[in-house]
Amino acid sequence: MNMAEKTSTLQKAIEVVEALSPDEQAILIDIIDKRLKQPRRLEILQAVAESRQEYAEGKVRSGSVADLLKELDN
Repeated sequence: MNMAEKTSTLQKAIEVVEALSPDEQAILIDIIDKRLKQPRRLEILQAVAESRQEYAEGKVRSGSVADLLKELDN
């Protein structure tokens, strides 16, 4: 899809949204907002699962900020 087609498609979508009632527009915004956030939620869930697995395998160390800074200096 070239830029002109994308612009045309976006313009059509905007026109459809503008034809909706204010309540319908608000509902649509809520739906789009949730759909845009969902992939990030899945990324976070995956990162948490990986972190828990690493913790269970003993691959995680704990310490203070000072300990971390000492280790970074070495």
